[in-house]
Amino acid sequence: MNTLRVGEITIHWLRGGLTHFDGGAMFGVVPKALWSKKYEPNEKNQIRCVCDPMYFEYQGKHYLIDAGIGMGRLTEKQKRNFGVAEESFVLEDLAQLGVKPEDIDVVLMTHLHFDHIVGLTDTTGKSIFKNATIYTTETEWAEMKRPNIRSKATYWPENWHGVAHQIKTYNQFLTLNDAIMLEKTGGHSNGHAVIRINSGGESAIHMADIFPTHAHQNVLWITAYDDYPMDSIFAKERLRDEINGTGKWLLFYHDYFYRALRFDEDAQIVNEVKVER
Repeated sequence: MNTLRVGEITIHWLRGGLTHFDGGAMFGVVPKALWSKKYEPNEKNQIRCVCDPMYFEYQGKHYLIDAGIGMGRLTEKQKRNFGVAEESFVLEDLAQLGVKPEDIDVVLMTHLHFDHIVGLTDTTGKSIFKNATIYTTETEWAEMKRPNIRSKATYWPENWHGVAHQIKTYNQFLTLNDAIMLEKTGGHSNGHAVIRINSGGESAIHMADIFPTHAHQNVLWITAYDDYPMDSIFAKERLRDEINGTGKWLLFYHDYFYRALRFDEDAQIVNEVKVER
């Protein structure tokens, strides 16, 4: 299990699922001749992507960032379409840390697409982390309940009915305490958010699906899944200055190779945490 220490906070990556998403979809308009040099596809033009939540404890509370693809929640067709090679071991990994599902106090959702939210409920539709407060943006929650003709493909009713009573929303910013802040960026979805962790003079930022893998470092490289691509580009451009040359860690949920990276002023990798599964 990979870990990263950020000041007083130790982040643990949990095994939330292993997928093979379409490479063209993950890199949008970027030619394969370019992106395949940075993230090699398989014979089906798919790239390996994990869906691995992060767990940490702070000030006596237990936190999760996103929830993985769950266990037994996807149909055989869905597993085939998304190249699912492994479902979730989140509960098993939490148990290794001595944490039970009912111990989780807070779930920080970057957005509510299926590959981030399915792991919140079991096969009967009941909440797994029944004592947790689940935070998402007002915009994301509104679209989850009333998806449009495009977004209904990923905002499924069975993913929110069981946790609706646990949801708390915010508009643009949410500061939970001195270490944790969420900020709506839009882009990948209209209500997409990033998560900042600041502790003991050290910092990390999770840019989630506007920066899904290390190969998406170019601000113009975004996924075809992004509903508002220019918003993703502008957010990445703005947040780049928070990362490059500042010593701040960039955290990943989907990257098969890296858990976290730090860059210098020239956007070169200076520190890394590689994936161990």
